[in-house]
Amino acid sequence: MRTALPGNDCALLDAPPATLQRSCNSHRTPRPNLKFSTQPRPTLVQQLTPPQQIAVPETLLKKRRTNEATREAKLAAAVEARKALKAKRKVIFKRADEYVKEYNAKEREEIRLKREARKSGDYYVPAQPKVYFVVRLKGISKLAPKPKKILQLLRLLQINNGVFVRVTKATEQMLRLVSPYIAYGEPNLKAIRELVYKRGYAKVNGQRIPITDNAIIEQQLGKYGIICIEDLVHEIATVGPNFKQATQALWPFKLSNPTGGFRDRKFTPYIQGGDTGDREQHISQLIHQLV
Repeated sequence: MRTALPGNDCALLDAPPATLQRSCNSHRTPRPNLKFSTQPRPTLVQQLTPPQQIAVPETLLKKRRTNEATREAKLAAAVEARKALKAKRKVIFKRADEYVKEYNAKEREEIRLKREARKSGDYYVPAQPKVYFVVRLKGISKLAPKPKKILQLLRLLQINNGVFVRVTKATEQMLRLVSPYIAYGEPNLKAIRELVYKRGYAKVNGQRIPITDNAIIEQQLGKYGIICIEDLVHEIATVGPNFKQATQALWPFKLSNPTGGFRDRKFTPYIQGGDTGDREQHISQLIHQLV
């Protein structure tokens, strides 16, 4: 026996359960959409005080003023540094241009003297070398104390180490004593530039630092008027008044074995088919192979 329900509810008794569930849900009252805030509730004083009258702590104001002053100082310093770098770059380009003119004039003068000597039937004798590049070829085994000490004075502590040396009577005697263990000669400008650019390392506080920026050279040699790598190359090539300071600021060059290897009789003098001793101008070819 079925119970009569008001309205059309009698038909719902024969309906499937899913229809009954949807019908029941339609008679429910909707829930309000509640949103919970993560902000702390304002205090009674904050509620009663207008926002423009709330006092900011003095420490916070001081910190803001300090940060603004620091930021302005950094911006001003960056602008000044950019201006100084731009002006310094102009000086560096001007010096490099002057050095190129000086090298070209010297080369043309030497060619002119050779031609004049040939016209008059004489022989042109070039000037004595002012700088040598010295490379160590022998290790530490079976080395006498005196040559060992000379190599230490020349800062040649490892095989294939190289240094620039000013040509004097004392240095020529030292090189003659250790000539069976080294190769040396007069490098040209291209070899000097290749060494400094490719294998140049500066000595900064006893550390071996690669020369990646002119600022490193200026930091070490700025008081001597050497502010860029071209100044350093010019000082070494022309043996200027600050040659000692320029070479001491450079770490001894660490070179590789020559391309193609040494000769078969490595420790025979160069003029006898070996590699040791004085090579004169041919040291530049060896430098190109070692770099």
